[in-house]
Amino acid sequence: MAKVFAIANQKGGVGKTTTCINLAASLVATKRRVLLIDLDPQGNATMGSGVDKHGLENSVYDLLIGECDLAQAMHFSEHGGYQLLPANRDLTAAEVVLLEMQMKESRLRSALAPIRENYDYILIDCPPSLSMLTLNALVAADGVIIPCSASTTRWKV
Repeated sequence: MAKVFAIANQKGGVGKTTTCINLAASLVATKRRVLLIDLDPQGNATMGSGVDKHGLENSVYDLLIGECDLAQAMHFSEHGGYQLLPANRDLTAAEVVLLEMQMKESRLRSALAPIRENYDYILIDCPPSLSMLTLNALVAADGVIIPCSASTTRWKV
């Protein structure tokens, strides 16, 4: 059964997407079965995985709101060798739509339940906010990876 990790931090630009993509590719290089989920409406993990976010018929948004199943939303990253649930701008509407749904905070966990045994790792790239999307990732996750900046410019001595 897959270990699910949310890569999260409320701050933008700390390396969440870079960590997620590189960790996925590194795990694939060690023969692990990996699913990367892009929960950031910016869709940078999708684009960084070699999938055009503008040409998607279905995305993780459609999965979360129940308009498609996993198989319809799933893509394969030729660049990284992993499965991908891509994001696009439609995901910006998820906050409003999810608030009106039952079990709004566990939609992702429910969608992943039937396929967890198909993967060794599921990595979730979160948006830079504590939103309903991030909450879905945290509820679905077994653990959290929190990238942070190593800059010393903000330290007071």
